[in-house]
Amino acid sequence: MTKTPIDLLLSKAPPDRPTVSLSEGSDPRVVAGALAARNAEIADVILVGKADAVTAELQAQGARAGDGISIHDPATSPLTDELAEAFHTLRRHKGVDADAARKAVETPLVYAAMLVREGHAVGTVGGAVATTSDVVRTALQVIGKAPDTSLVSSFFLMFPPQDAGADARAMVYSDCGLVIDPSADELAAIATASAASCRALLQQDPKIALLSFSSKGSARHEKVTKVTNALDRLRADHPDLMVDGELQFDAAFVPAVGASKAPGSQVAGQANVMVFPNLDAGNIAYKITQRLGGYTAIGPILQGLAKPANDLSRGCVAGDVTQMIAVTVLQSTPTPG
Repeated sequence: MTKTPIDLLLSKAPPDRPTVSLSEGSDPRVVAGALAARNAEIADVILVGKADAVTAELQAQGARAGDGISIHDPATSPLTDELAEAFHTLRRHKGVDADAARKAVETPLVYAAMLVREGHAVGTVGGAVATTSDVVRTALQVIGKAPDTSLVSSFFLMFPPQDAGADARAMVYSDCGLVIDPSADELAAIATASAASCRALLQQDPKIALLSFSSKGSARHEKVTKVTNALDRLRADHPDLMVDGELQFDAAFVPAVGASKAPGSQVAGQANVMVFPNLDAGNIAYKITQRLGGYTAIGPILQGLAKPANDLSRGCVAGDVTQMIAVTVLQSTPTPG
């Protein structure tokens, strides 16, 4: 049976629990998810928000601060001066003065991200209340891109139902939530980041399919050429990766179809990383896989940042929060390859 991020973390049982900052620390779903993560020893958590509101919500759920649950009120935290100075240094080239930096750090999203930047937490999670655009913009401004990454993108983890057939497997779907119409170079960057995400979160060797409406020259169009150009770039820059394209989804997923449409391919019929040619295709595909195929979709998860920062849906439940905390911890853990 495929292991979810929570299963993977519990099986690894790290001796030192990492700390994750949660920017919406008084939201009932966030508090419940944080308590579940702490009780499962997945992570210690920092609940960021107004101290009285966070304390009241903890009490409403029969808990209190301490033993892995911390409350940070940006208006009164002893770290705020340090974080404000660091944020001023980071953003003054954009015209942010010391007063503006202080005001920014007193907002929960920026404070939580600065905790990550300055090493007080391994990653941050928000978005139960804040919009995706606010979460992503804050992550880019505060945490920034990874040094070897040209693009921040997103992906979903797709987990098959227990009664799925023999061909079913856990997969990474990318990009389904952020980059609208990637160029060939951007597709290559998305595929490279998705390979690392596959290793970290599925703990499997990535087999990457660059998807299209064509398989191996069955159609000719500039949209197909974009995909084949991305394949050329990947093979030149990352000869170690198992990647193939252009492939239709059935050729990438079903072994018999893959053998027919792309004979000799190491990826066709076995892909566990599906890279879609644009956001239309990716977003539609993950929802169909989820709603008709019965797969569990976890995401969107951000990739390509210097340190983990992740977005929740505003319709999330406590279990989604716990799962995203586990994802964030796994992203912060170095993996081979």
